[in-house]
Amino acid sequence: MIKKVQNKNLQIARTSKKDEFYTQLSDIERELKHYKTHFKDKVVYCNCDDPRVSNFFHYFSHNFEKLGLKKLITTCYKSQSMDLFSENKSEEAIYLEYDGDKNGNNVPDPSEIGIKKLKSNGDFRSKESIELLKQADIVVTNPPFSLFKEYIAQLIEYEKKFIIIGHQNTLTYIEIFRLIKNNKMWLGYGFKGGAGHFINKIYEDYAIAGDHKDGMIRVSGVHWFTNMEIQKRHEDLILYKEYYGNESYYPVYDYYEAINCDVTKDIPKDYAGNIGVPITFLDKYNPDQFEIIDAIGRYSLLHGATKETKGKYLTKIDGVKKFTRIIIKNKKL
Repeated sequence: MIKKVQNKNLQIARTSKKDEFYTQLSDIERELKHYKTHFKDKVVYCNCDDPRVSNFFHYFSHNFEKLGLKKLITTCYKSQSMDLFSENKSEEAIYLEYDGDKNGNNVPDPSEIGIKKLKSNGDFRSKESIELLKQADIVVTNPPFSLFKEYIAQLIEYEKKFIIIGHQNTLTYIEIFRLIKNNKMWLGYGFKGGAGHFINKIYEDYAIAGDHKDGMIRVSGVHWFTNMEIQKRHEDLILYKEYYGNESYYPVYDYYEAINCDVTKDIPKDYAGNIGVPITFLDKYNPDQFEIIDAIGRYSLLHGATKETKGKYLTKIDGVKKFTRIIIKNKKL
């Protein structure tokens, strides 16, 4: 029941475009502690953030000197207040620039934050926002889930480093999967328990008590996505299962030349051919250890529907469909 409620909530978000989840400070701190050396002398841009409620703005402004930042830029969508500490609303979009403490109290005072009006609505796709993006070295934010593909495409186009939040379902999008396969993007350290609690009032009437903290929505399957080098990405997955002698545990797909492995930890250590694994494998993916060959569902994610696969479902085993599988090969055998 809880999963159905979550899926319904995400669908409502995609339909209404009201899916700007505000991230908890504790989740931001837990992830960004692994990237601290990357921020020195860099311009950080948070382009989907209202500073009155954005914990990204809070984290970077209060840790500006510790991280050795050069500048912090935050753009706010229209209907945000010019007064950071006010609940009054304005129809004007703004952007903020902060380049460090001036009075020695190590606190980002309002007088130290440059607040400027935007002519447009502050959308990350607007010309003004793109000009600010060009100044940035690293983009860190939680973009709307409904615009994730478009958002990632912009970051890739302008060759920006990034640490952003998205849902694991996006891993099955062709554009996103190709970035993962080509090692242009990968998963970060992740949320505790594989789920995030986000502030978003539109869900108060939809979520059940066990589904969220007070005033928040619990969303399973959220991840941090990045293209910045982290230690986790080069840690080998320890394999202990054997294929030979246990062939019945690893059946072959009806229409694709690969064995199926339902659980990442059960990837056989002695099999050199193609292996189909769940998309959750990507949280453990080490490009030094494995090669990503393809992804399959109804058809190949890389090659699409072809004459050979028409009417077939590539993850079928004895006629029974499996969820999407990532096809991998062990590079060390």
